[in-house]
Amino acid sequence: MNIQQLEYLIAVDKYKHFGKAAQACFITQPTLSAMIQKFEDEMEVKIFDRTTHPIRTTDIGAQIIDQAKLVVDSVMELKNKASILNNVLAGKINLGIIPTVSSFILPTEIFEFLSSNPKIELNVKEMTTENIIKGLKSGELDAGIIATPYSDAEEFFADFLFNEELMVYSADKMANEKGDQFIMPEDIDVNKVWLLEEGNCLRTQFENICHLRENSLKPKNLDFMASNINTLVHMVDKIGGLTVLPELAVSQLSDGQKEKIHRFKKPFPSREISLIYYKPTYKQKILDELVTSVKNSLKPKLNYTTHPEDFVNISPQ
Repeated sequence: MNIQQLEYLIAVDKYKHFGKAAQACFITQPTLSAMIQKFEDEMEVKIFDRTTHPIRTTDIGAQIIDQAKLVVDSVMELKNKASILNNVLAGKINLGIIPTVSSFILPTEIFEFLSSNPKIELNVKEMTTENIIKGLKSGELDAGIIATPYSDAEEFFADFLFNEELMVYSADKMANEKGDQFIMPEDIDVNKVWLLEEGNCLRTQFENICHLRENSLKPKNLDFMASNINTLVHMVDKIGGLTVLPELAVSQLSDGQKEKIHRFKKPFPSREISLIYYKPTYKQKILDELVTSVKNSLKPKLNYTTHPEDFVNISPQ
């Protein structure tokens, strides 16, 4: 028996499929199957029922896998402690990030962090806040990046990352009743708003700013909710109407698109983004370094950092 066999058992139990588990472990399916069969023979137990589709973990197998997870976790803790003693930042982190944040910090801040720490292995998944919470509770994730405060995340520790302003992206020139460049929530034409799908915290935050209705620009026979911000931008550009964008999204717009950005009147609505996790954890040093790296990188890029008193956080719930 070895650690690799335990990792293969955990993977098959997770994916309920030998092929998918082999792919996740970066080995061939025959090799994975042979290693698991060898383990079963050595332990004289049947871990998986291969006659079912998807593959079923036997009752005895479930208990063995629970123990295997503890063993693998202990080995990782031992390796991490050794790295810390050697003053080397190393280890593996499973991280969930909400989609309205990942596309803006993954190719920049996260990549920079990994480039500076080549011994860290980061497994990143785009997930809704609800699924991040579930992933943390099940042990699938070590940490998550979400909009806070979030009531279902109260049992976790939260390290603040950044605040960013929420802005309006509109196909039409907008101004308040006095003709000022800053607009009020009541200046929003709630009949022409494009929204992200249900369950997305950015959608909820916009709903908390404005009382929204069904988009009148959408054909009556179309049932549509976007899953990413780029889709909303394209809808506004091609069809009209408006949507809300987080501040980090503005940097990815063209010069022409940036002219469609409008700011709310003070206090500017903003959202708070934090890293959440269970504590204590042997991966704490890695998480601490990740938080510091992201915060330092984003601080000069955001409006909030100049005059925080001009902003108000809009709860994602």
